Amino acid sequence: MVLSRLHSVSLLGLEVVLVDVEVDVRQIREGDKTVFVIVGLPDTAVRESKDRVLTAIRNSGYSIQTLYCIVNLAPADLRKEGSFYDLPIALGVLRSLKRIPETSLFDEYLCVGELGLSGETRPIQGALAIAMLARDLGKKGIMLPAINAHEAAAVPGIDVIPIKHLRDAVAFSQKPASITPVRNEISSSLFKLATPPIDFSDIKGQAHVKRAMEIAAAGGHNIVLSGPPGSGKTMIAKALVGIMPELTVAEALEVTKIHSVAAILPEGQSIVTQRPFRSPHHTISYAGLIGGGTVPRPGEVSLAHNGILFLDEFPEFSRAVLEVLRQPLEDRKVTISRAHGNFTFPTSFICVAAMNPCPCGYLGHPDKRCRDTQLQIDRYQNKISGPLWDRIDMHIEVPALRYREMVDSTPGESSAVVRSRVVAARGRQKQRFGIERTNALMSSRELTQYAGLDVTCKELLREVIDGMGISARACDRLIRVSRTIADLDGAATIRREHVMEAISFRNMAVR
Repeated sequence: MVLSRLHSVSLLGLEVVLVDVEVDVRQIREGDKTVFVIVGLPDTAVRESKDRVLTAIRNSGYSIQTLYCIVNLAPADLRKEGSFYDLPIALGVLRSLKRIPETSLFDEYLCVGELGLSGETRPIQGALAIAMLARDLGKKGIMLPAINAHEAAAVPGIDVIPIKHLRDAVAFSQKPASITPVRNEISSSLFKLATPPIDFSDIKGQAHVKRAMEIAAAGGHNIVLSGPPGSGKTMIAKALVGIMPELTVAEALEVTKIHSVAAILPEGQSIVTQRPFRSPHHTISYAGLIGGGTVPRPGEVSLAHNGILFLDEFPEFSRAVLEVLRQPLEDRKVTISRAHGNFTFPTSFICVAAMNPCPCGYLGHPDKRCRDTQLQIDRYQNKISGPLWDRIDMHIEVPALRYREMVDSTPGESSAVVRSRVVAARGRQKQRFGIERTNALMSSRELTQYAGLDVTCKELLREVIDGMGISARACDRLIRVSRTIADLDGAATIRREHVMEAISFRNMAVR
């Protein structure tokens, strides 16, 4: 018997860690009971793999006698979770039993996969992230379930070996040319925007709200919409997807990695091609929103990365849940601490929130009377704290539609026309920063460098700050929005009218 060693992985949040699978097998006297021990902090799913592996080996046509087997998953102090280890353990057992010839092949590949009792492989999560690790480690490739092969093949520079059955893995180890690696060339044409479910031309009236959404899309700014029921807040928020720029290849790989680890990538889809639009219900927990678990998994704020997070009925969310949004909105990442480490997830998204102005929804309505007391209104609006309001760049009032607006048949601008202006503004920002980046992410130093104000604009801003009592953070956000408006206007510098428009989109009544 020989000691076998294969290379597999463990998922820690979005990070993938190399795990060595060491298998030592000794045959024992006939009639003795088979002993199969897995060490190295395995969880229940990993410990149960011994029964799956032995049954899969027998059902694949390989006869094995009574044996004494110890499997070590190193490093020993790292907890191992999931079903990644069935395939490498099975190959290790067969290699130790000399059913597979001695070869250096297993040193060149990462090996992951769950086995059914028949020996067929089952899908895993995190295939793209595992392929990225294989490339970073300089491995030749990766062996994994065939259903995940196209996803992993989105990473260039490595061989992705699709394994449908344990026998395929054995055949590959004996004759590598027996299986052709999967290729998945990524073209920018994959990311052409689909027809939006709601076009901007479908939205009646609300010209100033549509203008605000255009600015939000162009600069990556957070926005809250406040208005009575039926004024079109949800419809406008959903239409934002249609004016966003197409995903770049780099952005698509980031999003796909997160969705793959979270196990929400649709079966058969190898890469995310459209910007995410996440709309969690207001009963969501804070762990569901930012991520959680013993080994944390991404929450809604990370699943919305490079896309849109829509929070409908904003004040109906638990205050504790809303308060955890502070770090994701400010830092564009969230860090979750656990006893065995810190886990950081990216959270670069546009936050769109929609709310009624009061509990009944009709405060300020031209036709319907609000039935709430001032105390009820204050309590409702104060569910959202001042620091959280400060992190939302634009506060927009969405008035009730009048009859003439609802029946107006004059076609408005289509999403395609608006998107062309958004893409042009994003292009100016890329030229400015040298990378794919929006004005909403400018640091204080970059504000001084790229968003300087002349004397007239500074005086206007001073009057607004003194009159509205806004904070320094809110002031910086006003300047960022002004910079985006200037980009949409094609202006090299921020002018007075740009600042005035930015101020008009910070309605202090929306609170």
